Amino acid sequence: MFDRFLRSKPATQAAPPSAAPAAPAGPTTAGDTATVRRIVAKLEAMPPEQARLLAAAAYTLARAANADLEISDDETAAIERELQEGEHIDEPTSVMVTEMAKLQAKTVGGTEDYVVTREFKSISTPELRLRVLRACFAIAAANGSISAEETAVLNQIAEELDIDDAALNAIRADYHEQLSAVQTLRRMTPAS
Repeated sequence: MFDRFLRSKPATQAAPPSAAPAAPAGPTTAGDTATVRRIVAKLEAMPPEQARLLAAAAYTLARAANADLEISDDETAAIERELQEGEHIDEPTSVMVTEMAKLQAKTVGGTEDYVVTREFKSISTPELRLRVLRACFAIAAANGSISAEETAVLNQIAEELDIDDAALNAIRADYHEQLSAVQTLRRMTPAS
């Protein structure tokens, strides 16, 4: 998803890919593994604007997943897949970023939802905003159904990202059969 937006700076500005992260100074704490240090070093090696964009996008995706106050394993996997698209972050990094975003979405929410989504809008292109909204729909549909609560949050995210009605309706049309209201109507309508 972020392939064109998370391109690294020219090699003269970025650390060489083979460079190992420096070992932390002093004793390590419980849970401070080489894997965690490598992931943290990778995020720290990103230009700040790219890390900020990734964090805001990940939070927005987690917000969509948490719309019904529960983030399922399917939704978690969908967030991770969306973050890995374009192969600019690897699986361990996407797992860590997803878990951090989920924790924030579950614990802070409310006003923070609006603030982070508006920040994402201010630092992203219109194309990326559409891609993130489409990813939000995919995440909400990960369990096979987009609930009324999820639909309301998706509409709110679209509004905060200044997505016009035509674009929102085009994305929604792609997920028409996953909308819980449509699924309920189909179950209630006898087959002809």
